[in-house]
Amino acid sequence: MARKVLILQAALIGAGLAALLLRELPGLVREIRMWRMAVNFRGGARRKGTP
Repeated sequence: MARKVLILQAALIGAGLAALLLRELPGLVREIRMWRMAVNFRGGARRKGTP
């Protein structure tokens, strides 16, 4: 009985984490794009100064 309860709890926690990830995914993708653009911009500005 206790094993079934633990499996059920693990399944519920997993489903909750999956739902949270799916809900937050668009914002995470947007943040990653902004971060990559900022890194590329700084890297491009640095390269222009060297011959």
